[in-house]
Amino acid sequence: MESNPNAGSLENSGNHTPFIRPEKVIIDTDPGIDDTMAIMMAFQTPEIELLGLTTIFGNVITEYATRNALLLCEISGHPDVPVAEGSHEPLKGGKPRVADFIHGSDGLGNMFLPPPVGKKSEKSASEFLVDTVSQCPGDVSILALGPLTNLALAIKRDSAFARKVKRVVVLGGAFFASGNVNPAAEANIYGDPEAADIVFTSGADIVVVGINITTQVKFTDEDLSELRNSKGRYTQFICDMCKFYRDWHVKSDGVYGIFLHDPVSFTALVRPDLFMFRKGVVRVETQGICVGHTLMDQGLKKWNTINPWSGYSPISVAWTVDVPGVIAFIKELLMKP
Repeated sequence: MESNPNAGSLENSGNHTPFIRPEKVIIDTDPGIDDTMAIMMAFQTPEIELLGLTTIFGNVITEYATRNALLLCEISGHPDVPVAEGSHEPLKGGKPRVADFIHGSDGLGNMFLPPPVGKKSEKSASEFLVDTVSQCPGDVSILALGPLTNLALAIKRDSAFARKVKRVVVLGGAFFASGNVNPAAEANIYGDPEAADIVFTSGADIVVVGINITTQVKFTDEDLSELRNSKGRYTQFICDMCKFYRDWHVKSDGVYGIFLHDPVSFTALVRPDLFMFRKGVVRVETQGICVGHTLMDQGLKKWNTINPWSGYSPISVAWTVDVPGVIAFIKELLMKP
């Protein structure tokens, strides 16, 4: 068997060094309890300049995601951060899948907070993404924590968008592991598989963190108690919100604690040295019983014929994770006073 000379071997990003200047970031999000944790981590990271939040369906409907994003900006003391509302449905249309049974009907653990004071941006999410990236080409990274509809619409809106964006870190997929919607698919990719396939084949610099990685990183009940007893600025709020999330994990997975999907993905953005990555072309199944399945060409064979993976740029897929290092990093940010 011949090896594929275009395939990357297992690699990391080298030693972690501080950013020379703050990293410009947009978070595309469907908050969501673990989204909330990742957003609070971003606000606690001086190396991050958060340019805005764009919202999408997933953990809640898009309207509620926008409300929650505005609330989080206000709770964190950053009401000036713009929030642009995204698509209310997948690219192919139809009612979106919503995981309110995991995050509560309000998306924040059924805390039912008062409505935000601030208002959403007049721009749509795809407009905001295109305009912001175009203003600083090669300088803006995107952390995508929900279905990839907004990013696909941005790519459709501006054919140069994939070249202008610095990088895109995606929470999505289940690489050579079972999904969490069904055995084939992970929720974010399943939420809009057509959009995910457009993004993964766009040629942008993409890093994907799948649930095969994020389910290795958990807060136990003891970790949550440590969080609550700390002097962290947001820890009481986070722990109150996490009760609903934790109880669902016990019922669904037998896990006495919570998976840290979105915080792990944020960590991959700012501390990629805590991960090992493998490069390959990734395609997404858009029909049949395996809709939403992410399949990566690992480059183990030089194909003799053209196939649906041929001719596309490889992306970086998280392959291993330093679990203690990531947990320590997440705690460090969340426990900041």
